[in-house]
Amino acid sequence: MTTERRGLRKTREGVVVSDRMDKTVVVMVERLVRHPLYGRVMRRRKKYAAHDENNECRVGDLVRIVECRPISATKSWRVVEILHRAEAADVAAEVLKPGVEVTKEVEEITGEAAEGDVAEQAESSLAAEAVEQEDEGASPQD
Repeated sequence: MTTERRGLRKTREGVVVSDRMDKTVVVMVERLVRHPLYGRVMRRRKKYAAHDENNECRVGDLVRIVECRPISATKSWRVVEILHRAEAADVAAEVLKPGVEVTKEVEEITGEAAEGDVAEQAESSLAAEAVEQEDEGASPQD
């Protein structure tokens, strides 16, 4: 009977959106659903916490997950296979979105000053000038 039940397990395909946990990945599964009254096709997304025994999955990978026994409070899915590996350029484009400050790690890699660092340097130099002007104005003029 157990072999018959294993064939009934649900499977989903989705994209890994987080791999920061040990032996766990978060997989975003997207499906299309027709609205019951209006008939419009809507996009529904759901995140599943899935068990990744060997920590092989990376952000952006397309994976197949299968339902299994509860492994933890939120994990009852397991990664079966990695269907497509994400390329580093694709992941970097998703992670570095416009408006997000660039860190010093990027500066070390590229060898160029990041935008946030230039702004910090300008602010600190303006603050230093303001302190000097206050010191000059505070000196006694007897």
